[in-house]
Amino acid sequence: MNQRRSDRVPGGPPPVEASGLHRVEANSTPWKVLALPPLPEEAVRNLLGSLGDRVAVSVPAARDRESLLAALGDAEIVVGDWSGGLALDAEAVRAAPGLAFVQQPSVGVDGHDLAALAEAGVPLANTAGVSAIGVAEWCLAAALALSRRLLDADAAVRAGRWPQLDLGPAELYGSRVGIVGFGPIGEAAARMFAAHGCEVSYWTRTPREVPYTYREIGDLVASSHVLVLVIPLTEETRRLIDPSLMPAGSLLVNAARGQVVDSAALLSALESGHLGGAALDVFDTEPLPQDDPLRGSPRVLLSPHVAGVTPQSTGRLIRCVLDNLEAAIEGRPVANVVNGVDAVVGRRS
Repeated sequence: MNQRRSDRVPGGPPPVEASGLHRVEANSTPWKVLALPPLPEEAVRNLLGSLGDRVAVSVPAARDRESLLAALGDAEIVVGDWSGGLALDAEAVRAAPGLAFVQQPSVGVDGHDLAALAEAGVPLANTAGVSAIGVAEWCLAAALALSRRLLDADAAVRAGRWPQLDLGPAELYGSRVGIVGFGPIGEAAARMFAAHGCEVSYWTRTPREVPYTYREIGDLVASSHVLVLVIPLTEETRRLIDPSLMPAGSLLVNAARGQVVDSAALLSALESGHLGGAALDVFDTEPLPQDDPLRGSPRVLLSPHVAGVTPQSTGRLIRCVLDNLEAAIEGRPVANVVNGVDAVVGRRS
């Protein structure tokens, strides 16, 4: 894999890169930044305005693959499509001979070909951690709403009923909560559920030194009253969770990606009553199709992929993107590189 290495001698000059990249002084030719939709061009230019004449910003002619490929020819830095609609696969990477850095303005990097970018020596960075508090709060709120049956209570009272004795809400306090994924979101969720008096366990591909119990994934799924999904989507995690293996009456909270859950098993577990309920902020197809059977399930709390969309999270995201772009054009290491490439960005020669 043709990755760039950082072998600088302290106090010495920047190295010349064998991969055809070289360092450029901050006041040289403006960097060509391609910003992808869905943000409007005017909004993009306003957001990147603080970088001044150090960057020359462009956008594709249209929001389609053909326009993306055409625009990549001159791009040195790409600010990605936060919705995942336009992604850099291997063909797109080949169409960008001058590409030196990709900044994805989201935590997920779905669709990008990490191996192709790494092979080209192009670091791909995300905005890890910016939405951790927002998503973790949503997970706790969703679990409380399901356990206390808040939506059912609201609907009943609005319909003129008064199910005080047969609604059947339960306390979340003291529940066994399993968290699948333990990045910044999982860690924040663990703190919140533990502070609420829950017994927290977790699974991740790399166990951590944390004050929570690590369990293998099968054990975690089979033993959790509330299962919280906050893990990235990869080939390893696709359809990782089979809800039929959860305890009877348990609750599923998914703020990861729809494809992490076996969709057929989820519907079956909901329809049979095996699951006590599910809160879903993510789906296999987004927006959720009109004919999707999840819309008709009374045991599901539906949310439009909005768990991390708060003013506070958005502010942190914008700051993270701008800080990384400034670091890139100044030759300083960028943060949150996810594909193993040297974090110091260099221009193509």
